Amino acid sequence: MLEFDTAPREASGLAKALWAATGGASVLPPAPEVLDPVCVHALSAVSAPLMVHDGERIVFANAALQRLLGYSLAELCLVPHYAWASEASIEPVKAYGERCLQTQDDLPALECEALTANGSVRHLEISASRIAGPQGPLALLTCTDLSDMRHVQDSLLNVGRVMYQILENNPVATFVIDTEHRITHWNAACVQLTGLSASEMVGSDQTWRPFFSEPRPLMVDLIVDGKVIDESELQRLADANLRASPSLPGAYETEDYFPQFGQNGRWVFCTAAPLYDTQGRLIGAIETLMDVSRRHAAEEELKRHQQELETLVAERSAELLRSHQDLDAFLENASVGILCTSKRQILRSNKKFAQMFEMEGLSNAEMAAFNYFPDAAAYKAMRNMARPTLQAGQSVMHEMELRTASNQLIWVQLIAYPANPGDPDTAVWWLLQDRSEVMRAQRELVNNYRQIQQANARLEDAQNQLLQSEKMASIGQLAAGVAHEINNPVGFVASNLGTLRRYIESMLQLNGLYETINHATLPDELRKQIECLRQEADFEFIQEDLPQLLRESDDGLGRVKKIVQDLKDFSRVDQADWQDADLNQGLESTLNVVRHEIKYKVEVRRDYGPLPPVRCLAAQLNQVFMNLIVNAAHAMPGQGLLQLRTEAQGDWVCISVRDNGQGMPPEVMRRIFDPFFTTKPVGQGTGLGLSLSFSIVKKHGGRIEVESEPGVGSCFKVWIPVQGPGTDTTTA
Repeated sequence: MLEFDTAPREASGLAKALWAATGGASVLPPAPEVLDPVCVHALSAVSAPLMVHDGERIVFANAALQRLLGYSLAELCLVPHYAWASEASIEPVKAYGERCLQTQDDLPALECEALTANGSVRHLEISASRIAGPQGPLALLTCTDLSDMRHVQDSLLNVGRVMYQILENNPVATFVIDTEHRITHWNAACVQLTGLSASEMVGSDQTWRPFFSEPRPLMVDLIVDGKVIDESELQRLADANLRASPSLPGAYETEDYFPQFGQNGRWVFCTAAPLYDTQGRLIGAIETLMDVSRRHAAEEELKRHQQELETLVAERSAELLRSHQDLDAFLENASVGILCTSKRQILRSNKKFAQMFEMEGLSNAEMAAFNYFPDAAAYKAMRNMARPTLQAGQSVMHEMELRTASNQLIWVQLIAYPANPGDPDTAVWWLLQDRSEVMRAQRELVNNYRQIQQANARLEDAQNQLLQSEKMASIGQLAAGVAHEINNPVGFVASNLGTLRRYIESMLQLNGLYETINHATLPDELRKQIECLRQEADFEFIQEDLPQLLRESDDGLGRVKKIVQDLKDFSRVDQADWQDADLNQGLESTLNVVRHEIKYKVEVRRDYGPLPPVRCLAAQLNQVFMNLIVNAAHAMPGQGLLQLRTEAQGDWVCISVRDNGQGMPPEVMRRIFDPFFTTKPVGQGTGLGLSLSFSIVKKHGGRIEVESEPGVGSCFKVWIPVQGPGTDTTTA
């Protein structure tokens, strides 16, 4: 809004008409090209606001009018030519435009109101003239903005009214004379002071009558006559107690006693000043009369008490001097820093304070200019803490770091108390003691205690993980030993079965040849004995069943060998160092080892992708796989599904173990890798499996990712770098 615009009103008629014409559309049709380009160019160059209309619509508006009304040319061309006027001016503007199109004569100017786009009202004077258009006569309206002129006129009128009210309602007696020495203003305070009414004094040139018994010029008369400019007159007037005002140039003041005022007379302080018009011409003078009788009475009373006060002050000054000397000696020799401040100024400081902050030889002003706080935040915190307490009249005790002149940080104990608890703006006394050594010792104790706590926690964690690792290593060694011990008997049993198979095959061949012999040629007793043995032994069944028994025995030995090999692969006792390993084989071996945990309640689905050899400690990774598989089995109380998936991504391999068990809430997921944290019942879990697994994977330079949703299941993804830890790998 411009400076002299009126307050915003509701939406103008132009805005409503524009809404009705466009329906609120943001894209408007272009303005019609009714005027020829030369005419448009000429009208656009005019600085005064103007528009052209055909009696119905606006066909052109220059930039000045668009700025005045706050609408674009495209918007103005969509509404009636009078829509920009206020409600009271619509009909006059409409008729004025129609008359312009009907006559060739010049029309008188019309004053009207315009509503701008922001709702403010502008006072305009419009002049219309008829011009020829391509399709008929057009009306050219030129606008002059009268808003500023109206504002100035109203302001002058208001200033006059305000000045009259100021003079009339001023509690100080005031009167004004013109250049003819006639009184033009005589306010109510003058009436009350002098006892003469305004009707008696206004218009009179006897300004002396309320003050003196005979004609005598007042200060306003001297100012109007110009006599105060004369040096000799000024000297004479100075002898009469008239002097130039020290606060108002061109004004003069005096003080005199008037016995006719009141019952006992009044002392009046008079001030007079010239009045000038806007051209600097003298048009009169104004004088104010202030009753200072009470001040004079107070001055007399003060004079009476002055002697008593001087005597009392002399006695107390001597006493205060002695106390001051004692206080100075105490402050200077105190063992703590002492400071007195007020409004960010140092009023007092002792030697210990200067030593503490390395400011020996500096003045209090130089000390006050120094920033003792390490940063703005420390100053703000101290101020917010201390100010309410000190303003309440209470003392403050606080410890914090402050900065010395050499930019060294010291730990200081501060005690502050207001000099006058009843005055919130009083000075503040500060006692400061350097406790840097005490704080340094405390911090060292705290740091040592924290380091011991952290070392104990790490030691306990390492001990437990070492215990678990040693336990698993012992189990692995035991498994490897059992596998080795089983391997020996399994070896010779397999060898014996092979030998037995060859023996039996030879015997069966021999028996086949024997069956071709004609038994009738044998002696009767031998033949009967053979027949009896064949029937008792069921030799035909033995001949048929014996090869099948040998095959089943071979299958059993093969399964035993597979179990033994899986135990050896899981323990990896013979591969304790970093080696390239097949993680698919390790995962499958681990699955066979823990089969007794899952074979009756978990369906296992394998999705092994081709993996490159991974540089790792295979036995430790097998332990990670075992912990994840067993935990997944325990998370599925009923029949569940366990999905094992492996894949290679760049320089990383990923082994995922997914179950459809109970899942975990977020608060449990945040703690699953903490040592000794377990959700299993007491006695069924140590809380070290996942913690140890996390340490093993971290040792390999990898990471474990966990996804879980209660009631849906969990998925653990183990990412291991192919080249082992300590190598540059691309993040998967």
